[in-house]
Amino acid sequence: MKLKTLMMGAVATAAMAPAAFAERGSDGQVNIIMWQAPSTMNMYLSGGTKDVIAASMVLEPLARFTPEGEVVAWLAAEVPSVENGGISEDLRSVTWKLKPGVKWSDGTALTSADVVFTADYCMSPEGGCAQLAKFEGVESVEAVDDLTVRVTFTTPRPDPFSAFVSGQAPIIQKAQFENCIGEAAPTCTEENFNPIGTGPFRVTEFRTNDVITFEANPEYRDPDKPAFATLVMKGGGDPASAARSVLETGEFDYAWNTQLAPDVLQGMEAKGMGKVSAAFGSLIERLEVNMTDPSSSLPEGERSTLKHPHPILSDANVRKALSMAIDRQLLTEIGYGSAGKPTCNLIPAPEAWASDNTECLTQDIEGAKALLDQAGWVPGADGIREKDGKRLSLLYQTSVNAVRQDFQALIKQWWQEIGVETELKVIDASVYFGGDPGSPDTFQRFYADIEMLANFFEGGNPEPYLAQRTCNKAPGPDSQWQGENINRFCDEGYDKMIAELSGIVDPAERGEMGQRLNDMLTKDSHSIIPLVYRGTASAHSNTLGGVQLNAWDTELWNVADWYRVKE
Repeated sequence: MKLKTLMMGAVATAAMAPAAFAERGSDGQVNIIMWQAPSTMNMYLSGGTKDVIAASMVLEPLARFTPEGEVVAWLAAEVPSVENGGISEDLRSVTWKLKPGVKWSDGTALTSADVVFTADYCMSPEGGCAQLAKFEGVESVEAVDDLTVRVTFTTPRPDPFSAFVSGQAPIIQKAQFENCIGEAAPTCTEENFNPIGTGPFRVTEFRTNDVITFEANPEYRDPDKPAFATLVMKGGGDPASAARSVLETGEFDYAWNTQLAPDVLQGMEAKGMGKVSAAFGSLIERLEVNMTDPSSSLPEGERSTLKHPHPILSDANVRKALSMAIDRQLLTEIGYGSAGKPTCNLIPAPEAWASDNTECLTQDIEGAKALLDQAGWVPGADGIREKDGKRLSLLYQTSVNAVRQDFQALIKQWWQEIGVETELKVIDASVYFGGDPGSPDTFQRFYADIEMLANFFEGGNPEPYLAQRTCNKAPGPDSQWQGENINRFCDEGYDKMIAELSGIVDPAERGEMGQRLNDMLTKDSHSIIPLVYRGTASAHSNTLGGVQLNAWDTELWNVADWYRVKE
């Protein structure tokens, strides 16, 4: 990743029409539809992209990544570097200086105490922070003065831009959340639904899994922004209806994640009311293989936990056979067209980190059958394989989505061909990607054998993303069912390599280690079965200006710069 020190005002907004903004709120209301409805405004309690995106209009980080993957100062006055003294010579610490005069939406000042508190909040061992990997290797966070924060690492960090960087790791207000730390975090409903922020908008009403209304933040640091006085984010529906509401009816201005077949989108765009923009970052549509036992026969609190290995999928031969049976090229063609690429990798970019593993790209039904034969899985009278009294029968779940249901149907058919019985389950996306610790249907709980989803890492450093798969990040009742290691992959060798990676400085060596870690998760263990390298795609109206699709940060990263195109 190319790192470049930029001031917020010098981002690509300079290329916009100079008269785009007359005054704050002059362009009325903007309407966004999220067919995966947000469940919370606190992304530290949810790994769902939908929740991160919604919260990003209110909560902001010290720095972000631009659409080109460059680091840009946001709440910080500048991007730290060795040259400006912000990064220590030994690479063991990074010092952030806050912009003076930044206020929270309640009129109080943003200070270093808020930054320190944010680290304490996420790093609390009882809190189950969904973004804990962002703080991997952080030894301490201390306030030097009211506007200066020093982050110290356990080992040298050649790329320190993880904690407090990007929409996944924003600053939360200490005064609002100080009684919500640890086990109390998910109980603070008012705080989690209505966070006080520094962003261009503030929440006026939050209806979980339904509608969020926002108004322009009167304390926002740019007096001319945002151009819109109010913003309505409507949740629910499906990708088709969301895209149609922008591209055909004009009811909404922006539709997030138009995950539809290419020919469907082209037909909608032909109406001439809007367009779909796409950008490739790190988004991988994949299957997560549950390495633990999700059986309902286990006591509640022990299902899908490290206490009980999976009775079938602990067999590496079964996991590999499931991968071999899949035609990724066909999935890509029917699901994404030119906005997708078949892949065997979890880490598709940057180039130095991308493994040359391509063996999964060729479907091999006969090879999968032979592998299962060798492993002792024998077809029964109905063709479904059995071994040691266990039937090769799997529950495969994902969110409600036409493309994903097409994928489910095809994969079920291919697995049937190799002797695997598959039950399909679909879950409303607002529930599936929600962070409700009481719901049995979240992707974090993983009460199934296989689940399908996609997410991404922000910026050009995949280290925190790979660090999500260490043993201690497996969700469970002790972490409020939060945690990034959703398939419960647990390997001491992997954990050791993650620790080693944090101390490697040479870029080439870091990339090589990243490739080895990627391969451990994919072609070696098949605990993750990558399918498609997806472009991020969303639709916006022709009357909405300032939109810059960003695949390396939160999609609505520059919502403050949006405006209504004057006819």
